[in-house]
Amino acid sequence: MENERSDSGDVTAETYWFDRYNTEETFDMDACFRAFDKDGDGYLNFSEFHSVCRALFRNDKGKIYSMEPKKLQDVLSVFDRNKDGQIDREEFAFCWNNWIKKIVRPVSVFLVVDVQNDFISGTLNISHCSARQNGAEVVEPINRLLETVEFDAVFYSLDWHPSDHVSFIDNLPQRKLHESSPVSTEEAKTYDTVVFEGPPPMKQRLWPRHCVQDSWGAELHKDLKIVEKSIKVCKGTNPEVDSYSVFWDNKKLTETTLVSQLQEKNATDIYICGLAYDVCVGATAADALAIGYRTILIDDCSRGVDLKDIEKTKNTVTSNNGVIVDSSQVKAMVEGRDRRPELGYKLAMELKGAISHKST
Repeated sequence: MENERSDSGDVTAETYWFDRYNTEETFDMDACFRAFDKDGDGYLNFSEFHSVCRALFRNDKGKIYSMEPKKLQDVLSVFDRNKDGQIDREEFAFCWNNWIKKIVRPVSVFLVVDVQNDFISGTLNISHCSARQNGAEVVEPINRLLETVEFDAVFYSLDWHPSDHVSFIDNLPQRKLHESSPVSTEEAKTYDTVVFEGPPPMKQRLWPRHCVQDSWGAELHKDLKIVEKSIKVCKGTNPEVDSYSVFWDNKKLTETTLVSQLQEKNATDIYICGLAYDVCVGATAADALAIGYRTILIDDCSRGVDLKDIEKTKNTVTSNNGVIVDSSQVKAMVEGRDRRPELGYKLAMELKGAISHKST
């Protein structure tokens, strides 16, 4: 996360411009452009654009999130379409409609991943794994978010495996291993990784039988709040391929219903949490970032299997311009009062990619 610092001195009429815009319809694009065009020359130079970002990227308590000069320049260059080093009125219109408005008024989706009985007290109870984390601990903070934050949509994912699923260790004898597999069928133990013959050869971690379709273990935990008009997404339904991510199976052959549903809702931001942090939550966050969504991983609403792998998940998120937050920070972010530069940079780079693709 970029460093956070107090807004010491340097308070102008524009300092809280976007906070006012967030709550009042009267602050339009032209008013914004005039407010930050200090020299009145009809352009925003680097210094003036820096002022835009200082006003834009701050939390609900008024502290500025600084953005390093290199990233500031990267962002400015996305909107400087004629490459003259500044942003004119027409270029600012694109910036306003495609960047600023989405940052200040995001469309936020809450994705609760696999908070199912088997992962909490059933056959794949994660408290028995090396990290010794209690999956039940995610229920209370998730419920609090569902009760206090107005998300634009809420999704619950479920592992929904057929009984002959490839990930179950007791099904291992049903399939041939590839010669490159690090362990044989006879030697393999739970949580080992094998390589199936395919084609193509496929790595697979072996799990206890879990979340079998229509079983108690596959049900969402009884204390988890299920909100009205929420959507359930089933994954891992193909017996021949596992599916950690809520977007795709592990071979990236088949997408779930989530992909099209997010597009229909014009989602900009995805808040992800649940079980297990370093497996399905991590894979989902990585895919959300790869697809181009502004991605927020909620730390205290997630529990995992292995501490090293949890750290790898965190590094994947932060190194790809996602953010990791505590649930107490979510409400202000969803309401557009806490605006993170990492997510702004992510959106700008996605716009850059879309522009480049369009021009080729």
